[in-house]
Amino acid sequence: MIERHLAHPNTYHAWAARGVLVLLLVLLAGVLIAVAGPLLALVGVFALLVTYALLRDVRAGLIAVIAVAYLLPFATFPFDVGVTPTFLNGVVAAVFFVYVVRLATRRELRFDLGTVGIPLGIFLLWMFVAFALGIVHSRPTPTILRHFLELVLALTMFYVALNTVKQPSDLVLLTRVIILAGTLSAVIAILFYILPVATTVRILNVLARFGYPGGFGALRWIEDNPNNPMRAIGTAVDPNVLGGMMILVGGVTGPQLASSRPVFPRVWLVVMYILQLVALFLTFSRGAMLGFMAALGVLALVKYPRLLLFMTLGGIVLLLLPWSHAYIQHFIEGIQGKDLATKMRFGEYKDAFRLIRRYPWTGVGFTGSPDIDLYVGVSSVYLLVAEEMGLIGLGLYVLTLLVFLFTLWRTWRGGAIDPMLESILLGYGGALVGVMVSGIFDHYLFNMVYPHMATLFWLFIGLGVATTRLSARSVSDGSQRKGEDAR
Repeated sequence: MIERHLAHPNTYHAWAARGVLVLLLVLLAGVLIAVAGPLLALVGVFALLVTYALLRDVRAGLIAVIAVAYLLPFATFPFDVGVTPTFLNGVVAAVFFVYVVRLATRRELRFDLGTVGIPLGIFLLWMFVAFALGIVHSRPTPTILRHFLELVLALTMFYVALNTVKQPSDLVLLTRVIILAGTLSAVIAILFYILPVATTVRILNVLARFGYPGGFGALRWIEDNPNNPMRAIGTAVDPNVLGGMMILVGGVTGPQLASSRPVFPRVWLVVMYILQLVALFLTFSRGAMLGFMAALGVLALVKYPRLLLFMTLGGIVLLLLPWSHAYIQHFIEGIQGKDLATKMRFGEYKDAFRLIRRYPWTGVGFTGSPDIDLYVGVSSVYLLVAEEMGLIGLGLYVLTLLVFLFTLWRTWRGGAIDPMLESILLGYGGALVGVMVSGIFDHYLFNMVYPHMATLFWLFIGLGVATTRLSARSVSDGSQRKGEDAR
């Protein structure tokens, strides 16, 4: 109805409708400023605009999910409904709700599971089984219940992304948004790092109004010792999590550097790649650096040997930074197992294996350990899944990821793919390989404290499978045109 008035054939009618709409928005903004203050009012107006865009197009919702996950993953709304919802909760729940409504009203006529959707669906069902078994020994708190539902919704982003991306233009748009949002996240992290500590703390104190940790204590240092080099956090709170975010965006950006049809001009991509790499370096996350190297190394081996040149260029840039010596020493100590963080991680692995041996098949669920001498929590996504969901859950998790990689590999080897789609396809594959390697040493991909990482992870998988479908369609259309030309 509103759109009919705004686009009315009568020019005066249309402009009058637009004037009324602007007046209403100004009045609404005035009321919000008077009641909540200018900052919260700005957030409120932005939320309304996002809601309107999402109701019109699910793609707008996916863009909002990507932007919030990269830029403000822990920001919360200024109200409490038993728990304090985050911006990410709002956009993910809204995207899921709108998509379900579209299915129910048959505005979406087809629901595609893809090859990955079946094992993922079984894994989701097993999550509920593990949760139900866990509450036998420990009742879930509202916070645990909320985090579990966040994790479930994060996994459903695979299905939404797969069924929303129907044209190459959709895929290119979302890939550009990922690269831009990831680069902006890197810029924020670098600025927080190079600004005077007092300035960074003041900025974090402003973000504290939206649920972020504020004050000097929000900053992170190697081994939590202020005498050691500081670690970049950006708006990701945790340096290892920021490193994982850079692996994802770096894996997607890397193939674009060597593609004959990149989604951005190559000079921009080089600048964005360097910014992502510098932000990753400043996290001092050794697992993230290994994951980043694995992502680009695999891509260089299978398709883009020129990436070795860009990796070398990135390495030279990092060696020129003033923190290089401390980073190299930190990396070597980790390999040798000498530093405190590595020793603590080895202790976590030992305790995790004890818990898994005691509850091997179904795990202990998501509400904590039933035994006072054991705890749930380990710096490895695979061991964490095994702790919470048992070896059955871990097997389903690994199977789903292997099916995804096999689907990408089969599509890529199956025929001549459009160069732009090929670079995007391999980018999502490389990004997932990178975080899977990093996941050996970190737990953020399945940790209920970091739902934005699980959201990005399964969103990337959904976009990767959507790329295989579009690539297969482009090969089929090309073969059909060749056949028609031959006739």
